[in-house]
Amino acid sequence: MINNLYPLKFTPILKDKIWGGQKLKTILNKNSDLPNVGESWEISDVEGDTSIVNNGSLKGKSLKDLLDVYKEELIGKHNYKTFKNKFPLLIKFIDAKEDLSIQLHPNDELAAKRHNSFGKTEMWYVFQADPGSNLIVGFNQEMTPEKYLKHLNDKTLTQILNFDEVKEGDTYFVEVGRVHAIGAGVMVAEIQQTSDITYRVYDWDRVDSEGNERELHNDLAIDAFDFDMPDNFRVTYDKTPNQSNEMVSCPYFTTNYLRINQTLQKENNHDSFIIYMCVDGDAEITANGSSEHIKKGETMLLPAAIKQFEISSKNATLLEVYV
Repeated sequence: MINNLYPLKFTPILKDKIWGGQKLKTILNKNSDLPNVGESWEISDVEGDTSIVNNGSLKGKSLKDLLDVYKEELIGKHNYKTFKNKFPLLIKFIDAKEDLSIQLHPNDELAAKRHNSFGKTEMWYVFQADPGSNLIVGFNQEMTPEKYLKHLNDKTLTQILNFDEVKEGDTYFVEVGRVHAIGAGVMVAEIQQTSDITYRVYDWDRVDSEGNERELHNDLAIDAFDFDMPDNFRVTYDKTPNQSNEMVSCPYFTTNYLRINQTLQKENNHDSFIIYMCVDGDAEITANGSSEHIKKGETMLLPAAIKQFEISSKNATLLEVYV
């Protein structure tokens, strides 16, 4: 069936959020009438939010349809054996006009037991940040459950959180069990396990248009924390042009930084699909006789069955993701 497969693009699923803004529309040209677009789900197999192909002969087919038909040709033999007809990653662009809630995510074991879901290991690549804007990741001191709960109950949680001022290109690996939040003025590309399970522990005491606070999950969250995690969440990586530079590699995904200013002949030596997120410039990706254009703010999926392809650009920055 490989002759049917080609570089796939999907219709973004846009999410209105209390903390969302306008950058996904104004900077990334996402088409929406929503007032506060906080997230663009680029590739999703979350129940109720399945991505739909918007290019080529498979246009109109859902990601679930593709998995049903193409199986390991779409995601790779090992991935299909592990995940069956469930796409393993959720790919997003996020715009925080206001601070997101202070939150964390459960691990696979806890998520499966409580929610019949995967855990939510994730990473962020900052591709725009207003001056002085921050990410919150981890604590600024050694932490115990008792100390954490005291600050939570005293409403002094922000005193023990680690605030990092960020700029374009900064990258963070957020493992399950680590407290975190995207700060106001930051726009990120987010790569994560397919999961929408978030434990919200503090929401800045804000209310919606009807005066209601959002639900908190502190009873669930306390068991999900890993208070002994080292401060290893900041990612350093090379930016050598015209080659894949590893940023994050974990059991759930590998992400590389790829800056291109020429034509590259690429091989997929992984038993996996490859996703390209364009975070700057634009490029042409050619595979299996089909050529597709990708520009800043767009995402493309190369099925696992495509082993040789070409990327051509005068100036583009791509995040290259596979499992």
